[in-house]
Amino acid sequence: MAAELFPRARTEVAPGAVHLPDWLDATRQRELVEACREWARPPAGLRTVRTPGGGTMTARQVCLGWHWYPYGYARTVVDGDGAPVKPFPHWLGELGRSAVREALGTTTQPYDIALINFYDGDARMGMHRDSDEQADAPVVSLSLGDTCVFRFGNTETRTRPYTDVELRSGDLFVFGGASRLAYHGVPRVHPGTAPPELRLTGRLNITLRVSGL
Repeated sequence: MAAELFPRARTEVAPGAVHLPDWLDATRQRELVEACREWARPPAGLRTVRTPGGGTMTARQVCLGWHWYPYGYARTVVDGDGAPVKPFPHWLGELGRSAVREALGTTTQPYDIALINFYDGDARMGMHRDSDEQADAPVVSLSLGDTCVFRFGNTETRTRPYTDVELRSGDLFVFGGASRLAYHGVPRVHPGTAPPELRLTGRLNITLRVSGL
């Protein structure tokens, strides 16, 4: 946002959970949006996720490296077109490890999973934990496009206490350590807030994880 009265600062939201505003510059944001557009193409492209209870997630998703489905991982899109999952690029993993170094001052295992969620103006994400992995490496979250409210909670319950964080295009959020299994979600997206130069209507979230598989 132009003409900030007070520059947004690094914030430790909870032990091991850090928000770094404006971590991605404009060039890297454009590169990532273009990459997401390619990854979203079929086969193994952007899909609607269906839950075991018969519901659907309002945010659509594409996976790299390992395909996530409720609630496990596979090498093919078992709940979609059955195609092999797209490969996880080395450069994206290096970006994730760089994010952890800057946010937490630590190193981590090589990343091998990316979940890319696309939110239109009406999409939401309920409170959940990233607990299907067999590794406890920090989760890296990169935001592109529309601003959202990111709700970061606790490890015991989907309810309070939680903290609402405004995530804008280019922001980084990393959570590991004591906060690795914290509940989190997206209760709101603010349509029309994406930087115009991205030519993106909606919000993209790139989440990087270590599978341990």
